[in-house]
Amino acid sequence: MLDRPGAASSRVYDYSLGGKDNYGPDRDVAMAALAMHRVAHLLPRENRKFMRRAVRYLLDAGVRQFIDVGCGLPGKGNVHELAGRAAPEARTVYVDNDPVAVVHYQALLHAVPTATAVHGDARRPADVLGDPDLTALIDLDRPVAVLMIAMLDQIPEADDPDGVVRAFRGAMAPGSHLVICDLASDRLTPADLEKHEKIVELLGFPVEFRPASRLAGFFAGLDLVDPGLVPAPEWRPDRPYDPPSGWLMAGVGRKP
Repeated sequence: MLDRPGAASSRVYDYSLGGKDNYGPDRDVAMAALAMHRVAHLLPRENRKFMRRAVRYLLDAGVRQFIDVGCGLPGKGNVHELAGRAAPEARTVYVDNDPVAVVHYQALLHAVPTATAVHGDARRPADVLGDPDLTALIDLDRPVAVLMIAMLDQIPEADDPDGVVRAFRGAMAPGSHLVICDLASDRLTPADLEKHEKIVELLGFPVEFRPASRLAGFFAGLDLVDPGLVPAPEWRPDRPYDPPSGWLMAGVGRKP
C-alpha cells in the first residue's frame, strides 16, 4: 500500500483556490485552517489577484521576461497565459522545489515554446539562475520580472531570506522588476498569532510572518512602484474589492 502523502503548501493553496490537484491531507489542512480563521478564505485569492494585476502592469511597462519563483501548481490565469495574450513573444519560467508542481507545469507547457518549468530551490539562487532550461529562455542581460508570490514566508530566518532576495536582485538587469506578496505581522492580534501557530502545526512546514518594514527591506536598491508596499488588494486595484485581510502586503520594485 502506498503511504498517504502529507500536506504540501502548493496543494493546500490549490485546494483553497478551488483546484483539483490535491490529496486528502491537503484538503484536511485547508478545511481546518478555513474553520479556524476567516482570513484563510481570503489569502489565496488576494495573492492570486495581485499577481495578475502585477503581471498586467509589467506587460504594459514593456517587460517580456518572467521568472515565477515558488510558482506552486498551475491555476487559472497563470503568468505565461497572461503574458502570451498580451505579447506572444513574452517568455516565462516557473520554478518550484515541489517536483509535483514542476511536472504539472511541464505537462501544461509541452507545446508552449515560450515557457517552461524547472525544479529548483530558491534558497540556492545560483543554481536556479544558472539552470540551462532557464537560461535557454531568459536573457538576464535584459529586463526581467522576478515574481516571489507567497514564497518568502516559507523561507525561515535560518535560511537567510535576505540573502536569497539579494542574489536575485543582483542578477537582474537595469529595468527589471521584483514582485513580492507576503505575510505581514503588523496587524496580527494575539488571538491571530495563536491561531497562526495552530495552523502551522497542521501544515507541518514553517510559515513566517514579518513586519512590513522588513518586507520593504527586500526591495533595497529598487524604486518602489506606486502605491508602494500596501495591503495586496490595494495595489493598483482594477475593480471593487472586499476589505483587505491585512495579513498580506504586496509591492513591485524597479531596478534603476
